[in-house]
Amino acid sequence: MRRSVLAAASALAIAGASLAQAGPQAEVLHWWTSGGEAKSVAVLQQEFSANGGTWTDMPVAGGGGDAAMTALRARVLSGNAPTAVQLKGPAIQEWYEEGVLANISAVAEAEGWDKVLPASIAAHMKCEGQWCAAPVNVHRVDWLWANAEILKANGIEMPTSWDEFNAAADKLQAAGVIPLAHGGQAWQDATVFEVVALGILGADGFQQAFVDLDPAMLASDKMVAVFDQMRKMRGYVDSNFPGRDWNLATSMVMNGEAAFQIMGDWAKGEFLAAGKVPGQDFLCASAPGAGFLYNVDSFAMFDVAGDDKQDGQALLAKLIVGQNFQKVFNLNKGSIPARVDVPMEEFDSCAHLSAADMTSSSKDGTLLPSYAHGMAMRGAQSGAITDVVTAHFNSDMSSKDAVAMLVDAVANSL
Repeated sequence: MRRSVLAAASALAIAGASLAQAGPQAEVLHWWTSGGEAKSVAVLQQEFSANGGTWTDMPVAGGGGDAAMTALRARVLSGNAPTAVQLKGPAIQEWYEEGVLANISAVAEAEGWDKVLPASIAAHMKCEGQWCAAPVNVHRVDWLWANAEILKANGIEMPTSWDEFNAAADKLQAAGVIPLAHGGQAWQDATVFEVVALGILGADGFQQAFVDLDPAMLASDKMVAVFDQMRKMRGYVDSNFPGRDWNLATSMVMNGEAAFQIMGDWAKGEFLAAGKVPGQDFLCASAPGAGFLYNVDSFAMFDVAGDDKQDGQALLAKLIVGQNFQKVFNLNKGSIPARVDVPMEEFDSCAHLSAADMTSSSKDGTLLPSYAHGMAMRGAQSGAITDVVTAHFNSDMSSKDAVAMLVDAVANSL
């Protein structure tokens, strides 16, 4: 009898504990493991808890997300997918095609996401018309950063065309200043290339070449001109550029070793962390040309069983696109909110410029996905293009030969 009573009491205690833990549950896989990113995830975790949720953190460091994707695939294959996973661009669609993503349209419609997100960015979050992911931020890729003192000392304004950039670079080089800080890594080469391409091809040409993969545009004289400009860019970097990390290139601009850098707005975080003031110590401007190249971080929601997990998914999606998290996260990250109605009073002047340009580009159809940062196309095509870009940048290959190689590389990757 005593054993029966104890067993019953134990069962009631376990049931009570389970009831006490009932509520929204979320296991979140991400690779934001350092600095402002970790701080921002902590804010989301706190918001989730404050709304009655229980958060299980699954950070996977290393490889820019490669290690996280390995861990994710193992979990999905074992039938135990996390609630939410940091994913972006075409990778979202690839996981949807495997039949493992959840439909969060009810949350998106209740929260009016279509009214507050630019259409181009919202499209990445949808899978065959249904919402399957929630955007966190917008990084602008086509930024031109400059050391304010160097430009002033040499009588140079921020260039608004590539001809102006070349003239400024030639003047700086003659004065013994490194014109362009750059790190010789494939993704950095690709970043400079796509920024140059946007300026020379224009928004329509960029769309045709790097989103539609149109053979005619890839083989065009304009594409030859893009590689011609890349050859000039190669002449403006110092001889120690191979293998240099992007943040070390940013430090060159910060410390007065170089005048310019072409890099996404994560570079701004380096300037700000060093106590530098935009407009005073460093300058920011959209790179020459019309348009806005974006890189969007987001969380995809995976198909999970159980009301607690599904409720957690809905709550998490709501909070991610909520105004508070969008503000706090992006103040830490250096990017701007994905939703266009977040108050910007606490953001710096570069972020204000980025937000205004995103809004205007969204209206005129020049808001474009970055190919170099995994937003415009799938991995095989992106890798094929970058291989050509890097081969050209690190050799004496002619622009016409590079274009021919580019056409063949894209065709063979399809």
